[in-house]
Amino acid sequence: MAKRVLTTESGAPVADNQNSATAGVGGPILLQDQHLLEKLARFNRERIPERVVHARGSGAYGYFEVTDDVTGFTRADFLSSVGKRTETFLRFSTVADSLGGADAVRDPRGFALKFYTDEGNYDLVGNNTPVFFIKDPIKFPDFIHSQKRDPFTGKQEPDNVWDFWAHAPEATHQVTWLMGDRGIPASYRHMNGYGSHTYQWTNAEGEAFFVKYHFKTNQGVRSLSGEQAAELVGKDANSHQTDLLQAIERGVNPSWTLYVQVMPAAEAADYRFNPFDLTKVWPHSDYPLQRVGRLVLDRNPDNVFAEVEQAAFSPNNFVPGIGPSPDKMLQGRLFAYADAHRYRLGVNHTQLPVNAPKATQADNYGRDGLHATRNGSRHDKNYEPNSYSGPAQTDAALAAPLAIHGWTGTYETAAHAKDDDFFQAGELYRLMSEDEKGRLVANIAGGLSQVTRDDVIEKNLAHFHAADADYGKRVEEAVRALRED
Repeated sequence: MAKRVLTTESGAPVADNQNSATAGVGGPILLQDQHLLEKLARFNRERIPERVVHARGSGAYGYFEVTDDVTGFTRADFLSSVGKRTETFLRFSTVADSLGGADAVRDPRGFALKFYTDEGNYDLVGNNTPVFFIKDPIKFPDFIHSQKRDPFTGKQEPDNVWDFWAHAPEATHQVTWLMGDRGIPASYRHMNGYGSHTYQWTNAEGEAFFVKYHFKTNQGVRSLSGEQAAELVGKDANSHQTDLLQAIERGVNPSWTLYVQVMPAAEAADYRFNPFDLTKVWPHSDYPLQRVGRLVLDRNPDNVFAEVEQAAFSPNNFVPGIGPSPDKMLQGRLFAYADAHRYRLGVNHTQLPVNAPKATQADNYGRDGLHATRNGSRHDKNYEPNSYSGPAQTDAALAAPLAIHGWTGTYETAAHAKDDDFFQAGELYRLMSEDEKGRLVANIAGGLSQVTRDDVIEKNLAHFHAADADYGKRVEEAVRALRED
């Protein structure tokens, strides 16, 4: 077999890839060495801006297979028949740390899933927790700033973390999740995934339903204690990446069963608490889990940069039969995610192989811009409407319209009969065993006791007291004991 010829970016053959061109033996390097300059210039530009959140990630390809009939709730084609399979790409991630951070840390995990459907790509962007810290996107930049590295010290500061939570009582539920036993998954394979937000499904008759997604791991939920995680980080900072890669390479393909909770749209307005509040779950006694299908990961990416770091997920990538809800955090993310990718990857990031549709083809009037690969020919017009047989609208809405009323302005979300920032955090605490409660209290106290301001500590303690009297008492005692040492 003939040897492949090494070439420059323009395709010219490279004569010498071991030695730079110089002015004589041992002389200075020549500016005319195009191959050297091209290699150095490309090397300087190999890295793109990392994600502000979810920077450290792993991913794999697989498929989703429908196991149960849900056509009564949605007309989405990829869910249209039992046995139908759709190719997928799933990206896992930690949230707060940078690209070089460790995997086994106490942090929520991203669970971002791309379905390459026959009607275009559908992105479902969630976490391994069913709730989140805040309920309004205007607070998101401030929240993330409080959790990321401090501008002065260059590291995460307990003062910042707990000061924000002191002023965000709605975070108490998610803090209880994060500081509990599931705060550090043993691997990406051994954790659940959730859509977290509320979405809308619409069936063929135009009936609307609100849904929440639950991906239950078929490997069983396994987690690490703080001590186990610290030991694992010391041995392999890339532990979750290693585990996922090696499992799939061995043919041990991880899988999850998808369930949904379904609420008829008409029931949302009078539900006892705001069903679109991201800091709350819907009790299963009200809306039981209904099985939909199975997600399987069976192929590792060939290039982590091209297929994991350049993978772009946006919750505004819907398909017919699925749409948004009035969830304020979701509404903010409909813009923010896509905009983040335009900044990181360019306006044409949807043309990259990992992001491009696979089962269909993108056909629109987008042209030009950095890294454009789909610009059309002399016969293609870049405006619409036109008289030249270009793509045209369908006049068929993807989902049902959302009813609105009232005046424009900035409002707190209207309170439902039993809206409360602490009740579900208390319920979660009361579900725990004594051992689980002990570890939860120790994890909270370990961080809260490092806060330097007494008023910040007191505000946080008040949240735990409001969730459950025993919860608050035990955290207060544990914090006091650590501060007295």
